[in-house]
Parts: sequence; structure tokens; C-alpha cells
Amino acid sequence: MKNLFDVSGKVALVTGGSRGIGEMIAHGYVENGAKVYISSRKAEACDETAARLCEFGECISLPNDLANLEGVEKLVAELSEREEKLDILVNNAGAAWGAALEEYPEDGWDKVMDINVKGPFFLTVRLLPLLRQAASEADPARVINIASIDGMHVNPTEHYPYSASKAGMIHLTRALAKRLATDDITVNSVSPGPFESKMMEWTLKQFGEQIRSSNPRKRIGSPEDMAGVCIYLASRAGAYVTGANIPVDGGIVGVS
Repeated sequence: MKNLFDVSGKVALVTGGSRGIGEMIAHGYVENGAKVYISSRKAEACDETAARLCEFGECISLPNDLANLEGVEKLVAELSEREEKLDILVNNAGAAWGAALEEYPEDGWDKVMDINVKGPFFLTVRLLPLLRQAASEADPARVINIASIDGMHVNPTEHYPYSASKAGMIHLTRALAKRLATDDITVNSVSPGPFESKMMEWTLKQFGEQIRSSNPRKRIGSPEDMAGVCIYLASRAGAYVTGANIPVDGGIVGVS
């Protein structure tokens, strides 16, 4: 029982791992003994974050643009050259785009959907050989999809494809969980509420106090909050959980 949350020795890939929520998750895994690969579109930022996280353990930068299949397949090839198995895949890379309803641009819609739904789906499929190599009945391989509470309720912000993509990610999680259960691969999603991140920077600057005061827990999320739930899902403690969506939001969706 005392090692229920142990992830030491596991190999993890965290997309969008150079900043924000992805970095929080990667840091949690690194400091708890996992070998962590991070990927993001901006190579310099990805390299800098990996170097910083190496102060706590082992972190390797594999920058790629996961909005298209070419980037997905390049990342899979680079990881496959280095590893024979993958214990944990965290699909965290994401984008948002806000615009008024009648002015919403097609390229904004396509960008958000490609990064938030298409990329995670094809990356998961292409990494199945490595995930299957790590999987066993006692210790399944794990896919953790980072969705959002905006896929669970209606946010007044006009970022229509973002909310739609995150709702889609939650349902895609359930579909993949059903399909991959017999392969000893669990698939779960995590839906963050407000956290310090690049995506939330403007919103928190403008409405931070209002967001904090309206939250049942009266605060925004911390790195430990996000790392904790992802460590749980990746460890023995979460081995019997699949197809679930876990809001990490201080109670915004559940009790507000």
C-alpha cells in the first residue's frame, strides 16, 4: 500500500510540456522518478524547460508541431529511436482562439480543432505499439488526455471551437478507453479549471480576483494540484480507472 503512487522508472511523454499545465505535470513526474520526454512547437522553449527540469531528474526535449500528421509521425519516430516502450502518454498540447460569433474565422476553428482533438487522436494511435509494450494486466499503460471544464459547462467567453474540442476530447477519451481496455491500456481525461498558464494569463489578469472569490475553494489551482491527479492516474493507485473524466477545478463544475 505504501507505494501506491510510485511512478519511478516509468517512461512518460507529455505534449505541450514546455509551460503551464504541461510543465506542472512533467515536473511532477520528473521529481518522482519517471523518465520524461516533453514536446512543444517552440524548440527553444522546450529545450529550456527540459534543462530546468533536469535539476530534479531526467527530462528530454523532443520539440514538434503536433497540429499535423507530419509532426506527429516525426515525434513518434524520434521517441521510438530512444525507447522500446512508453508507460505514460499525456496529451496536453492545446490552443485557444477567441472571436465574436459572426466573425469567427475558419482558420481559427481549424487550428484549435487540429491541435486539441486531431493531434491527440493520431498521436495516441501511432504510439500504440510502444504503449502495448509497456502494458500488463497488473500495470496498464496510461493515456491521460487534458481536457477542460469548458468542455463540461458553457463558458461565456467566445472561444467556440475550444469548448467544443474539449467536450470532444472527453468523449474521445471514453471511446478510446473502451477500445483499448483489452490491450491493458487505460485512457482517462483531466479537466482543469483556472490555473496559472499562458492560455489563462489575460483572463487572470483581468478577472483574477473575481475568479478566485467565486471558486468554492477560493483560489486557483497550483502545480501540485495538477501533478497530483496525473501521478494518481499513472500509478498503481489509478490502475483500475479508465474512461473517467476528473475535473480539477476547486468545485466550479460540481458544486457551483
